[in-house]
Amino acid sequence: MPARADTRNKGNKGRVAKTGASVREAEQLRREAEQLRREAEQLRREAELLLYREAWLLDQHRLADWLSLYTGDATYWVPLERGQKEPFETCSLIYDDRTLLEIRVNQFSEPRAHARLPVTQTCHQVGNVMVLQAGEPQIVIASTLVVVEYRRERQRVWGATCEHRLRATPEGLRIAAKRIDLANAEAELEGIAFLF
Repeated sequence: MPARADTRNKGNKGRVAKTGASVREAEQLRREAEQLRREAEQLRREAELLLYREAWLLDQHRLADWLSLYTGDATYWVPLERGQKEPFETCSLIYDDRTLLEIRVNQFSEPRAHARLPVTQTCHQVGNVMVLQAGEPQIVIASTLVVVEYRRERQRVWGATCEHRLRATPEGLRIAAKRIDLANAEAELEGIAFLF
């Protein structure tokens, strides 16, 4: 009889050891999941702050500083059609590479550019910031944008969904591509005298 009891005890010890290992593994997985959640939240917050900074710089007319948020190979795209897959299949309202963005910024900054006078006053409101893809080489961020534009005694309100493709650089996150899908892109639009 004692031999049998001894065998049962050995079996119990083995089960306890396995259970202890399972508990430790589960705890390790829980810690790793929590770490990933914290990293994802940190990334979303960094991206959100970048989008807020971009909006603030535009409202302050600090266009050179705004341009510095973009990478050297950045694109800035306002599609003409809802669901447009790429900028070359049909016309776009705006499709600028970094060089064209620099020209656009210089035009906005030129005091003799009479077509841009009076200077447009804007209020950019960024919301619903979500990380769609987090990984190399780019981080994809979705957001909504409302812009109040005031110029020549007239106020207009623009609504859009945006997609930013961000890239990590030594200076922090930078914008590699920005897509602005205007809610009324397919409507007849008067001149756009500001940057989204």
